[in-house]
Amino acid sequence: MAVMLGVDTGGTYTDAVLIKNGVEVIASSKSLTTRFNLAIGVGNAVSSVLKESGVSAKDIVMTSLSTTLATNALVEGKGGKVCLVYIGFNAKDIERQGLADALRGDPVIIISGGHDHSGNENAKLDLNTLRIELDKIDNVTGFAIAGQFATRNPSHEKAARDVIREFTGIPVSCSYELSAKLGGPKRAMTAVLNARLIGMIDHLIGATESYLKSIGISSQMMVVRGDGALISAEQARKKPIETILSGPAASIVGASWLSNEKDALISDIGGTTTDVAILKEGKPKIDPDGAMVGGLRTMVEAVAMRTFGLGGDSQVHLNREGLKGELFLGPRRVLPVSLLAVEYKKIVHDALDSALNSNKVNEFDGQFLVPMTDNASELSDRDIIVFNRIKNGPVPMSQAVKTRIDLGSINRLLERGIIMHSALTPSDASHVLGTVNNWDSVAAQKSLLIFGRMRTGSGEILSKDAKELAFRIINQLTEQTSEVILETAFGEEDIDGKARDLARHILVKSGLNHHRNIISLDASINLPIIGLGASAKTYYGAVGKRLSTKTILPKHGDVANAIGAVVGQITMRESGKIVSGGEGIWRVFSDNGPVDYIKKNDAYDVLRKILIDKVELAAKNAGAENIQIQFEDDEQSATIDGREVFIEGSILAIASGRPRISGL
Repeated sequence: MAVMLGVDTGGTYTDAVLIKNGVEVIASSKSLTTRFNLAIGVGNAVSSVLKESGVSAKDIVMTSLSTTLATNALVEGKGGKVCLVYIGFNAKDIERQGLADALRGDPVIIISGGHDHSGNENAKLDLNTLRIELDKIDNVTGFAIAGQFATRNPSHEKAARDVIREFTGIPVSCSYELSAKLGGPKRAMTAVLNARLIGMIDHLIGATESYLKSIGISSQMMVVRGDGALISAEQARKKPIETILSGPAASIVGASWLSNEKDALISDIGGTTTDVAILKEGKPKIDPDGAMVGGLRTMVEAVAMRTFGLGGDSQVHLNREGLKGELFLGPRRVLPVSLLAVEYKKIVHDALDSALNSNKVNEFDGQFLVPMTDNASELSDRDIIVFNRIKNGPVPMSQAVKTRIDLGSINRLLERGIIMHSALTPSDASHVLGTVNNWDSVAAQKSLLIFGRMRTGSGEILSKDAKELAFRIINQLTEQTSEVILETAFGEEDIDGKARDLARHILVKSGLNHHRNIISLDASINLPIIGLGASAKTYYGAVGKRLSTKTILPKHGDVANAIGAVVGQITMRESGKIVSGGEGIWRVFSDNGPVDYIKKNDAYDVLRKILIDKVELAAKNAGAENIQIQFEDDEQSATIDGREVFIEGSILAIASGRPRISGL
């Protein structure tokens, strides 16, 4: 018997699944993700499926990992501190293509150098300035390098990389290795995000591998890429940016495998995000513009998926400007109070009871701050003062916040992952309604009563009834989930207007409510919705009803990510360009720089050979066998003075194969 193990590490849960002979799910399990030590959550989930199935560790022929950690980190603005080395650009370029947002104030070193569109050197690379500036940089976890037109000639990025590695020993991400497309600021942003994620993904892979080896699982380990394909663990360590949307991509693969649907909307609700994608003719749609996560458009090839900061653990907020006490959820994930109370029962209940018994209402009542690490080496003096109030916690947030200035320190601590915020969530509301009963329902009820004491814009108390407020929270989750599904659907329609605005337009809302008066309005989704995630069965019946469509909740849909992690295949892509180098000259670009040819066919033959060697090696390194290579060619030309003139040619090489697995 050959058994494959799939593991998905999400923001709230870690899932594990065992699939026998590639066709049958024989065990599945969910365990809480333990962010302070990821191996614990992985170990709990894996040991549970092994125990349930009676499978021996020696029977595991392949392990594959998908994760939402990289996606969640970008959505929540978390990750390590990085330094960008910007070659041949100027300070104004930092404001383009979302680069400043990605940097979040992290240091930048700008040096002369770079190339032009044809791969020729624009200016000499200034490595002396680089060495001087590196001496001023401290407390960074990674470097990102982006050179002007590095995809046409990466020599300056390579030289800067070698200096940084020699000088610091810290991981370096080069933009040319992450994308072959032009667009320096966007490539720089992609490199910055890659550098920011390296430590996090390395920790996850290392923790998982160490645990698996400790229980006798020695099979190769794969990781799901953002397009749903598999890559080796080593490749994922070097290019963690490619794992953004890994979990959602795996869920699409898993949903297709579980449901046998060919055309559907797939909505995967987790603790932190809701991810919506379209399945067409049995395949996930790939985003040609690169993955969009947390408002940032990267150059990472991934499924065409919209990721929204909306999940079962999204923080519940009150719109204080609204007269009627409107609620909204997210985008930040918090730790549900009912979950915190499982581990810290006395601390949580004492604080909740104290708040309920007090005549004073503090805006931070019912909220807690939880230390995630004791490492405060990167903090300012002000932030250290605030952290010292929290480090022995959890502590009620009202004790940590002495002045409004402290909120800035708390936000910085949250962004760096040094502390975690616990507050009211839809998960707590579900415990009060009895639709979920995993954690501390009494703590959830107290939390709702405390939240209900807040005043609306009209001065009225929000709610005195915990169950009534819980219904309102779940209804708000249904409404916001319906909106993000509609936004995804409108994004595929040829209709004037922004998808986000159309999804929330009063006419669409009236149509969903089947308005009947002088005008009759109806609106619905014209595809079935496949609901995935641990809480999909709790919420998605109402979502399907709201959108007047069929909702499919497949068996094992709560672990679709883990299933998709092992039923996918390895797919590697490499692309190359040929441009006109002048009359009768065809210029080929590769990692070694530009080379000119006097015959067009020779240029194409050389580029095709370069790409075959590169993509085949990448697939083999990823552990693929029976590799098949396909090509997609494109050529652009123009008619000038009655004759056709070559402008540019491109070749995309795609190598596909199943992982090498003994016994299958």
